Amino acid sequence: MAGQGANRTERFPAESTIGLLRHARLSLLVSLVVLTTGAWGFILYQALTMDMPAGMADLGSLPSAGMGGTAMAGVPAAGLSVRGAAIFVAVWTVMMAAMMLPAAAPMILTFAQAQARRDRAVHVPTWIFVAGYGLVWLLAGWVVYPIVQWGHDMASSPVATSSFNWAPLALGGTLIVAGLYQLTPLKRLCLSHCRSPLAFVALHWREGRGGALRMGVLHGLYCLGCCWALFGILVAAGVMNLAWMLLLTLLVFAEKVLPLGQRLTAVMGFGLAAIGFAVAGGVVPVAWITS
Repeated sequence: MAGQGANRTERFPAESTIGLLRHARLSLLVSLVVLTTGAWGFILYQALTMDMPAGMADLGSLPSAGMGGTAMAGVPAAGLSVRGAAIFVAVWTVMMAAMMLPAAAPMILTFAQAQARRDRAVHVPTWIFVAGYGLVWLLAGWVVYPIVQWGHDMASSPVATSSFNWAPLALGGTLIVAGLYQLTPLKRLCLSHCRSPLAFVALHWREGRGGALRMGVLHGLYCLGCCWALFGILVAAGVMNLAWMLLLTLLVFAEKVLPLGQRLTAVMGFGLAAIGFAVAGGVVPVAWITS
């Protein structure tokens, strides 16, 4: 009897952990779905109320660039400003949440699973992990903002609008760079970390809330290293271009989550590079890519 009582005592923590983990995974999954849906709803509203896409290629292909769309995206006509940067970064961060949370969900749930086996407090450390991940993309927005503003200023300058149409070269070159980066060792390294949640958690585990923040930032850096070139397409084709946003969301999810994702990465690379050469050479009109 004593032995049976001991066995029950030994089983209870394991059973309790399983129950805690199931509850945590379900609540986290629901929360991620709600956040992603809300972020997409906000982005759809922003995109549909803009006058035009905020891409450098769009601006460069017009005789004069209106400011309705870029103002909505946080790029003011008066040039760089703190207020404009803050608006742009806020929209950018929501956009990254909409596009990246589906692909990041396996890593987030794996972190929660590891946390549940160490401590009953699962939700707070997990959301700190998510916050660290989001912090990387927020900071990336501060880097993207002056690039978008510079592109707008250059495209709307009298010299640019009176000279040859450089939009095909800008968009084509961006697509070529994004395609070639898909084939690099750095891309494969970052993608391998993103595709291996268990290995990432085992190699980089840190205790406590500070450790969760550090792990979230590190995962965000790997994710940024994996996807920066793809999101560069948005800068050229339009930061709020819904077609490219949806396509890139699906491609990023596929290469990070699906079993054949690593092979898809190479296919994406060759495909983007081929489209880039076609756009730069004038074979494919810019309007087909940015519309």
